[in-house]
Amino acid sequence: MSMRYYRSVWISDAHLCTRDSQSAVLHDFLDSIRCDYLYLVGDMIDVWALRRRWYWPDQYNEVVHKLLKRSRKGAKVCYIPGNHDDFFRQFAGYHFGQVEIVNQAIHVTADGRRFLVTHGDEFDTVVRHHEWLSHLGSWAYQYLIGVNRIVNLVRRWFGKPYWSFSGAIKRKVKQTVRYVNKFEELLVAEAKRLGVDGVICGHIHQAALREAQGILYCNTGDWIESCTALVEHEDGSLELLRWHEERAEQAAEPASAVAALALPASVGPAGPAALGTPPTTEALPA
Repeated sequence: MSMRYYRSVWISDAHLCTRDSQSAVLHDFLDSIRCDYLYLVGDMIDVWALRRRWYWPDQYNEVVHKLLKRSRKGAKVCYIPGNHDDFFRQFAGYHFGQVEIVNQAIHVTADGRRFLVTHGDEFDTVVRHHEWLSHLGSWAYQYLIGVNRIVNLVRRWFGKPYWSFSGAIKRKVKQTVRYVNKFEELLVAEAKRLGVDGVICGHIHQAALREAQGILYCNTGDWIESCTALVEHEDGSLELLRWHEERAEQAAEPASAVAALALPASVGPAGPAALGTPPTTEALPA
């Protein structure tokens, strides 16, 4: 499977240290891309879960190795801690190897648009004012994910595709819908206050790419259920990748490539495009 180039890539909420983290799928994604700039938008390592019990299989080492390899290959890697890995916030402003840790950043796309990049938990009123309730919600979510795992095990036995049982529950609970809408409203308001064109965040495990009140709201989703990433193309356009779907499409590419070999050289595919200019970022004031 050939590697795909993106100018910038944003991922979040891998929650390594939990049994439901889809680390193998994330490793597959990282192994298939190259980029100039890689943002880790919080909750990559679940320190909350790590404090309860030690869980670190060898697969996690491979994911960390891939992240470090991206930096060694020339990508600028920026780690923005979230609430589950807030332990790393004390190191904001430091570099660990080629990985920079910051609390927030402004990303400038190839077409000149400016985006606030933040995990988003600071705009979650539950996390800010009722931390005990946030921990309870985290426990309930893990329980729901466990049920989701059993449901999809049965579905695989019957040859049916993956279905997010927990996602369906969240979509049907009105209180959850109001919570998500309020979260988005606060982030859009913050983007307006800063005078930027959009906001890129994670935290709520709800992948999104849409305009609201003239602001482009982007949520990277998660690597427990949705396995999504936000990417920037060379022209500055943004796209939300759903990796399960992308992987299925890429798996079909070899057959197309074999068919293309039979074509005359004059009608074959064009050579690879030149890489875009390196992305521009600016740190937010402390």
